[in-house]
Amino acid sequence: MYTRKIEKLNVSPSILGFGCMRFPTLVDGKIDEAKATEMLEKAMANGVTYIDTAYPYHNGDSEPFVGKVLKNHKRDSFILATKLPVWLIKTKADVRRLFTEQLKRLQVEYVDFYMLHALDGDRWDQLVKLGVPEEVAELQKEGKIRFMGFSFHDEYPAFEKIATYRDWDFCQLQYNYLDTNIQAGRKGYDLTVKLGIPLIVMEPIKGGTLAALPKDIAEVFKNYDPKASLSSWALRWVAQHDNVKVILSGMSTMEHVDDNLDTFNNYKALSPEENAIVDEVTSIVNSRTKNGCTGCEYCMPCPYGVNIPRNFKIWNDYGVYKDLQKANRRYWIDMKAEERADMCQACSACESVCPQHLHIIDDLKQVAKDLPKPI
Repeated sequence: MYTRKIEKLNVSPSILGFGCMRFPTLVDGKIDEAKATEMLEKAMANGVTYIDTAYPYHNGDSEPFVGKVLKNHKRDSFILATKLPVWLIKTKADVRRLFTEQLKRLQVEYVDFYMLHALDGDRWDQLVKLGVPEEVAELQKEGKIRFMGFSFHDEYPAFEKIATYRDWDFCQLQYNYLDTNIQAGRKGYDLTVKLGIPLIVMEPIKGGTLAALPKDIAEVFKNYDPKASLSSWALRWVAQHDNVKVILSGMSTMEHVDDNLDTFNNYKALSPEENAIVDEVTSIVNSRTKNGCTGCEYCMPCPYGVNIPRNFKIWNDYGVYKDLQKANRRYWIDMKAEERADMCQACSACESVCPQHLHIIDDLKQVAKDLPKPI
């Protein structure tokens, strides 16, 4: 298994991290523990040492399940990462209460990589007021966590504010070849290099999206290397960034495990020619994207209840993947009637605050026209 030493922390985790938020499930939605155990055991037997979970994953079942599996392994044979559910914190005392609960769920005496979970600008400001970062730092001084970091879901300005607040041991960002301008993006990556913050990457395959490209786009990759999986292209693109120390993959099947193990047990950096192919695919996908909505939600809430970012997400995905059936299901079944594009009253409140300067009213009209109600 390919590893990349984190000099700052003097640890060498496997570059492939097992993300424990997408385990196979049973009909009732519970984790299929037999299959999930087999997957975790195979990954670890083949060199995966970094195991990433969190308090809310699988409706709270991920941490207890992971703890049960890891109990059969020597504690120094794996690196355990989990996250503080900061949205549940009302007072500083909640930090220790929740952390103690997590230790019991995981059946361990300490956590290796501990994160403030899913930070955005507003949430961060509240945590600072409560003294939460300092309380987590106390847990580190007491030896209950080895390394302190955060995971992030917001735009670059918020990331810069958080990243420069203290000397973080590491941080976790969404990063893939399509999302270089989404959330913290490439600017965020560059800042981690400048500040010397080792980076853990989540969503390298964009929630599976980059493993399920439309056939004509997938052929660009397949024509160059028929044997390489679409996932392997996405993972290798992320891995070529030197400050990326772990790449998380939320594996749901044994096939995912096998494919990812093959990628990193036989790792080769992308060549200039292969990078050009990734750039070509990125250009094709971007050319099919309907508009440049980043989901920042500056336009929200709409005075009339329209969910502007969600409409544009469905519309953009439809443009790229040409899957009308899926788009119709997401638009007409999964979304409430008052949230749909055709409820726009053209008040223009959204357009004045959109950082992308989108023609939101016209685009919402087009969404409604492109996704008419199925007969």
